[in-house]
Amino acid sequence: MLRVGKLTDYATEVMAALAAAPGRVHRAQELAERVRLELPTVSKLLKQLVQAGLVESFRGVNGGYRLARLPAQISIADIVIAMEGPIGMTECSAQAGLCDHESHCGVRVNWQRINQAIAAALAGVSLADMLGPAPRRRLAAIPLRVASA
Repeated sequence: MLRVGKLTDYATEVMAALAAAPGRVHRAQELAERVRLELPTVSKLLKQLVQAGLVESFRGVNGGYRLARLPAQISIADIVIAMEGPIGMTECSAQAGLCDHESHCGVRVNWQRINQAIAAALAGVSLADMLGPAPRRRLAAIPLRVASA
């Protein structure tokens, strides 16, 4: 099963809470209550998001956290990369030279194509998009062959 880690999912929730009032400085405790997570977990997430440059931190009595960029300028790919590292379906699709089988692998090119499609899909959804309802998209029709009797 393909899935992002639990902390990445939680980080997206924290980022969405920050994005709801992007110019405001939010306290970690307030964010924890809003997303219904324990304070130590939210603090850990915020630390990683600050290190990745997605969130700014401020010390002092009026300190807290706010987004480093506008919600429309932060993609879901940015959050995934901040929490999990480079997007990669397989080791060789994220970074060359990690697999001994790479030089004679017959499927590497296609895994790279799949990886690029997933990375593009994640990059195509902004944090601002996550605040509203998902747009209704029409699925492409799948051609069927019907045998005649």
